[in-house]
Amino acid sequence: MKKTLIDLLSEVISPTELTGVYRSYDIVGDIAIIRLTDASEKYAEKIADAVMSVHRNVKTVLAQKGAVSGEFRLRNLTHVAGENRTTTVHSESGCLFSVDIGVCYFSPRLGYARARIASLVQSGETVVNMFAGAGCFSIVLAKQVSNVKVYSIDVNHAAVQLMTENIRLNRLYGKIFPILGDAKAVVEKQLECRADRVLMPLPEKALQYLPCAASALRPRGGWIHVYVFEHATKTENPSMIATQKIKETLDGLGIKSEVPNARIMRSTGPNWWQIAADVHVAGR
Repeated sequence: MKKTLIDLLSEVISPTELTGVYRSYDIVGDIAIIRLTDASEKYAEKIADAVMSVHRNVKTVLAQKGAVSGEFRLRNLTHVAGENRTTTVHSESGCLFSVDIGVCYFSPRLGYARARIASLVQSGETVVNMFAGAGCFSIVLAKQVSNVKVYSIDVNHAAVQLMTENIRLNRLYGKIFPILGDAKAVVEKQLECRADRVLMPLPEKALQYLPCAASALRPRGGWIHVYVFEHATKTENPSMIATQKIKETLDGLGIKSEVPNARIMRSTGPNWWQIAADVHVAGR
């Protein structure tokens, strides 16, 4: 039987210190990203060797210490083993993503979320992706749904370059339109009342930009898919708190809405959660 990462590490790290090693890690294309703490940093090379033993396709191991940060939500990465690079091609849902995790945020853990949104989009829709990054949400839905038009916006120049390359890789010319700029400014200038559906996969700015997302919808209304971070104690429901904040924001603008689905995606820290909410906005 093939040994797991923990099986391999238990041969070189004591049981006591092994408790301080993150069990989870990300595989992006042929790059593995491990998480390190102050306690486990001295074992970085041993952890990298174990990961490459478990995943023979991995050619590079990078270490992340701390959370993503900055305007572009970048990881603090250091090279540990293999080829020293941050670029790769990631395969998901029949699509190829050219990514550079050194200059543009990408998470393979959002694969289910991307596939789920694609399953909701209908043929003939116009979609505005307000925080598109390398275009992965846009690519998956445009690949799977016929006759869609997707305006993909990002303020990160490197992300838009990657998005343009991904449109080429997946042969989606004429379906996805990459736009460099702040989403609010872009929508106000050229995309108001154009969309049937708006994607907001940037939790830090979702509530702040929600009025702008609503203005992008056609007068008959449509859907907004919102991702937010929410704090909740053990006795509180973070999905309900997020739903209430979304409703209050839209109610304050005189916009009628329903949130038929809000769910926890993952924990992001003590009493903090990432929530995904599907918001239906009525016509106006």
